[in-house]
Amino acid sequence: MPAVVLVGAQWGDEGKGKATDLLGDQVDYVVRYQGGNNAGHTVVIGDQKYALHLLPTGVLSPDVVPVIGNGVVIDPGVLLSEIDGLRARGISCDKLLISASAHLIMPHHKALDKVTERFLGKARIGTTGRGIGPAYGDKIARMGVRVQDLLDPGILSQKIEAALHEKNQVLTKVYNRRGIDHGKVLEEYLGYAERLTPHIADTSLVLTQALDQDKVVLLEGGQGNLLDIDHGTYPFVTSSSPTSGGACTGSGIPPTRLTRVIAILKAYTTRVGSGPFPTELLDETGEWLRQTGHEYGTTTGRDRRCGWFDAVIARYATRINGVTDFFLTKLDVLSGLERIPVCVAYEVDGVRHDEIPMTQTDFHHAKPIYEELPGWQEDISGAKSFEDLPVNAQNYVRTLEKLSGAPISAIGVGPGRTQTLQLRPLI
Repeated sequence: MPAVVLVGAQWGDEGKGKATDLLGDQVDYVVRYQGGNNAGHTVVIGDQKYALHLLPTGVLSPDVVPVIGNGVVIDPGVLLSEIDGLRARGISCDKLLISASAHLIMPHHKALDKVTERFLGKARIGTTGRGIGPAYGDKIARMGVRVQDLLDPGILSQKIEAALHEKNQVLTKVYNRRGIDHGKVLEEYLGYAERLTPHIADTSLVLTQALDQDKVVLLEGGQGNLLDIDHGTYPFVTSSSPTSGGACTGSGIPPTRLTRVIAILKAYTTRVGSGPFPTELLDETGEWLRQTGHEYGTTTGRDRRCGWFDAVIARYATRINGVTDFFLTKLDVLSGLERIPVCVAYEVDGVRHDEIPMTQTDFHHAKPIYEELPGWQEDISGAKSFEDLPVNAQNYVRTLEKLSGAPISAIGVGPGRTQTLQLRPLI
């Protein structure tokens, strides 16, 4: 049975939570495979809104097993707070599985994240300050603390002591900050261990066995294609791989088990944080998109930068991820516009680029080449089928599909669970 990957095709915040929730009744496992609580998914069910940060959206479906994969970095305090918040609203997290090989965000990671970002000044990356980058840095440097270390107090103590031996030197002597106490950290994390131990598992084995038993596994990433550490707008990226390739390394499922890659596209473009953004609108139109689309970060609450749809980055997502289907979200936000510009290519120093320029310098200097499409005035939030959409809205979708290089198989026309038009099956 299939392992299906859900990726963001832009800079994140495309509406992956809505897509995952739509598919929830058709899958058996939903796996978060990268990122930390720097990402967020918003899901609207009836009149209830749920903001998820570490938990997979599958936790909202009672018949789904939610899994936090080995590629995620976990702040256990944040995770337990999120679990308690859902339980208070009547949603059980008892089925949750956490990879024993996932890495933990430690207090020194958060302290260093905040202080180094401040010291960067104008060159800051726009990190959320939640310790994600430093945690991944220690993972690569082979000095991280993993979930499985919570099961062995001796090992946990040793790893915390070894990390703080170096990190406290940096905090006190480089940044003139107070050092972190080993005993307090150990006590705090042993407290987390008591509650998290029942959820810890060899999730790679669990997922492989599930696929062998004809179960459907959905893998969801945080952020988006252009925030990938390798394939994004470096250095203004996250510290992990939200792409479909990252789904394999972050879950322990081999590439041969993947059968479909669904990429989420917003009908316009947004990003949070610093970095290049060719179609960004710094005028009243950009503010109109922000207000109409409620473009504020799920995790941070920060204003999202807004701009027109960029077909260049959509084609790039198709190429990098092997996209089989697009899910287009927030089409309803564009209702009421007379004309809608779409970026079809870039101009850099007089040269046209139909693909993303190779160098960071050229991408920073890229100017969008627009084609304008006629808009529509009708409210489309009540549409039940593609044919219910105004002709101009249908043409807009078909144009984006042609420019992006993969079929648009579902369309979001509002935030609600039922406000989705499904053109073809996604599983």
